[in-house]
Amino acid sequence: MRLAVFAAALMIATAARAAGPQDVANLAWMAGVWRVTDNGVVTRETWLPPLDGAMSGVTQTTRPAKAARFEFSTITVEPAGVTFTAYLKGQPPTPFVLKSSADGEAVFENLAHDFPQRVIYRRCGVDLCGSIEGLINGKARSETWRYVRVTP
Repeated sequence: MRLAVFAAALMIATAARAAGPQDVANLAWMAGVWRVTDNGVVTRETWLPPLDGAMSGVTQTTRPAKAARFEFSTITVEPAGVTFTAYLKGQPPTPFVLKSSADGEAVFENLAHDFPQRVIYRRCGVDLCGSIEGLINGKARSETWRYVRVTP
């Protein structure tokens, strides 16, 4: 009897932690068109609002006298939980699972990836801050961007 109660409690606890569409909907604060300019490099990032447990994003980076670079991203509910997946040209899709989220912040992690191992978004007042971080040759590295909202 005790084992059956324990098993039922474990199943309920596991189900309570399972990610669902609402977990993606909680990231609605990321939606919008964002831009950062730094030394002639322009990066625009656009996130569609959540719909049925999914978000889609695209990032375009332009540098003077160079071809534009593009990255496509999704945030979806997967068996591992809410997952940010990056799609870069010439590379396989790279998933990062949501490890923590608070009001206005989301930390996605993939410790098996070379770099980055973490993708982080957070609201910085009215702006959107993004960063990547992890280890390169055993040394901590990070890059951070502060995007301002582009108004139509």
